[in-house]
Amino acid sequence: MIDFKQVTISDKIWIDELLRYSDYRGAEYCFTTLFIWDESYLSRCARYKDFLLLKSGSGEETRYLYPAGRGDRREVIELLMQDADERGNSFSLISLTPQTKAELEELFPGTFNFKVVRNNFDYIYETEKLISLSGKKLQSKRNHINYFKDFFKGWSYEELTEDTIDEIIGFNEEWCKEADCGKSQSLCLESAAVSKCLANFGKLSVKGGVLRIDGKIVAYTIGEQLNSDTFIIHIEKAFASIRGAYPMINREFAQREAIGLKYINREDDAGDEGLRKAKESYHPAFMLEKFNAFIK
Repeated sequence: MIDFKQVTISDKIWIDELLRYSDYRGAEYCFTTLFIWDESYLSRCARYKDFLLLKSGSGEETRYLYPAGRGDRREVIELLMQDADERGNSFSLISLTPQTKAELEELFPGTFNFKVVRNNFDYIYETEKLISLSGKKLQSKRNHINYFKDFFKGWSYEELTEDTIDEIIGFNEEWCKEADCGKSQSLCLESAAVSKCLANFGKLSVKGGVLRIDGKIVAYTIGEQLNSDTFIIHIEKAFASIRGAYPMINREFAQREAIGLKYINREDDAGDEGLRKAKESYHPAFMLEKFNAFIK
């Protein structure tokens, strides 16, 4: 049985190294994602040779992620199959992309059935498009930004640093009151992940941006480089009552931190209709499809 363990900040160096070998674009293959959401998804990690092994859930709900790293993938997937068998669980792999799905089918022809999981699709945007907001489809975003700039003359943007964290915590408390986080399990889980990210901000590879009006924080965002050509947005929050705050923080952050990278991954919508509508409104370049695999 594989000795899986909780993801801790001390695992960052070796996990980052193994993730670089695969250069995956999926949001799951990022140390920050694994670390801040570990309790929500019961994520656990292990190392086998030059592979990162990941599982989530417990008992019959245990699921494995496609291994990231380098070496004999058939060997390591067979090891995961053995682990599931020793735990008395059926084996399944989650969040496969078209790339890893094709690899799995080549390694184990005729062995798996696949299920498309729309709620887990990552929204992938062209960085240049999120900065320029050019074209008729994004006219409404430009209108919101123009309104924000014209109406809120005292606006400013700054880098999020450790010195700003206490203010961000205060912002989150106010944001959660407005959003009534206590009545939503998903928002409670998100709040815990955000708190963990902020508490470890200086130890992670993340960057952040803050939007203010007359000195008061009205929006902030946190992200980082995900792979060789993609930036990922982990957190983005703004007061809904401030027209233009969301597109403004989105663009200001992208043009400072994602320059030089072709894509921005804004993660999935988790099946939330409001979030889906918001992410679709930016017209992604493509959706990174996700599949779950089950042994026939």
